[in-house]
Parts: sequence; structure tokens; C-alpha cells
Amino acid sequence: MDNRPIGVFDSGLGGLTVLKEIKNLLPRESIVYFGDSGRAPYGSKSKETVVKYTFQDIRFLLNQDIKMIVIACNTASACSLDQVKNSFDIPIVEVVGPGAATAVRETVNKKVGVIGTVATVSSGVYEKAILKLDPEIEIYQKACPLFVPLVEEGWWENDIALRIAEEYLLPLKEKNIDTLVLGCTHYPLLYNTISKVMGDGVKLVSSALEVAKVVKEMIEKSNLNRDEKLNPVYRYYTSDSVYKFESLGNSILNHEICSAEKVDIERY
Repeated sequence: MDNRPIGVFDSGLGGLTVLKEIKNLLPRESIVYFGDSGRAPYGSKSKETVVKYTFQDIRFLLNQDIKMIVIACNTASACSLDQVKNSFDIPIVEVVGPGAATAVRETVNKKVGVIGTVATVSSGVYEKAILKLDPEIEIYQKACPLFVPLVEEGWWENDIALRIAEEYLLPLKEKNIDTLVLGCTHYPLLYNTISKVMGDGVKLVSSALEVAKVVKEMIEKSNLNRDEKLNPVYRYYTSDSVYKFESLGNSILNHEICSAEKVDIERY
């Protein structure tokens, strides 16, 4: 038994989609969430900068006495996972592997699209992970750098979001893919917009639920479960506007966040 919280971080609000699924599967677990909205998006930054940010995010969470790290950011996973695992002695769950595995299971015609930040797409991590599981799959990738700012602005389903999505996604649709990996945890918030562009024949894969399943399995196998007699505690931190974080976070989680705190992440 381990009553310490799970630590979850992302470049901004997108990781709340992962947190939401973890809460659903593990309703007794406490969670500490950090969203680095003040430095978002990570996907347009250099690898060196993303690694620096990732290490700062983790050091902050470690100061909150956590029992596990969930990297709810595809860019951070793509750029720094190996270095992180070699530097910190704590269970770590990332988002790329679970998403890739789901895509392999879901595709029928073996044509899979992957969308993500510039850094994630350039790293080729999804392509490598998918081909390792099934080398016969054809993979078509597309960077969608404006999607994260749209989400952080709360523009999830308006005409601007739809127009940008069409610009990015129509070339992928022409490839006759039947599965599209949303390779950024911000992108599920654009689910309806993306689905409208791709059509009913394309399965959208969000890694959020799959990551939550991995977290649950790891906690149960390692006997890290929280005492069921204790109520869960959720703490939220951001590097930018608390008001904006709470406002958009409430929309994502469908409950009121009234205790977010601002962090000077550069101290870490």
C-alpha cells in the first residue's frame, strides 16, 4: 500500500484528458497535476529545450512526494524518455507505447495516420513503435503545430478549428487510412472537429485511456494502491494563468477546479 499521489504532467491542459481517465479507472487514487501552459507548446521547441523542461517538470512533481510519474505529453515522451528513465528512480508511464499498440489493434487495412507536434512527428517514435509491432503497416504522418494553441485557447469546435483541421488532415484522408493516432494529449479535445474532417470510416485513437490502463496495472502489480478508506485528493498546478487553467480545466474534467496554484517552474 502507498498513499502518496500519482504525479502527472503535460505541456499544458492536454494532459487533463489522461488525468480524467486515470480518475475513472482509479477513483481512490490521489493525483498531482502540473500543466506547463506558460511555456507551451513543447512541440515547436528544440529537443534540448524539451528535455530541460521535462526534467524541471519531474523535479517539481518529485517535491510533491509522489509515487509514480505519468508523462502525459507526447513531445516530452518522444524527446526525453530514455534520459528520464536513466535519471530518476521512480515508476514512469509514458503515452507513446500505449497509443501505438492501440493503433495496431484497431487498423483493418493496415494504413495508419499519425498526427502530432513537429517534435513528435520528427522524432519518428510512433512510426518505430508501430512498425515494431507490425512491420506491414503503412504509416502516414502529419505535424499539426496549430492544434495545441487552439486547445489552450479553448477553440475546440469553432469554424477556425475546423478550417485548420481541414488544411492539416485532408491529405491524410486521401491516403485511405482507417486509423488515426492523436499523437498529442491536447488533440482529444479537438475530437469532434477532427472526426468531422476524417469521417465515420476513420477510427481516432487517443492514448489517454490506454495510459490509464497501464497506470492501473502497474499500481496493482507493485502493490502501490492507496488505502480505500481514504478519500482521494487532487492538486493542480500551472506555470501560467490560474484563472484560465481553472476555466478550461473545468470544461475538460466536467467538475470544478477551485484550488489551482501557479508555479515558478524555472526554479526547478
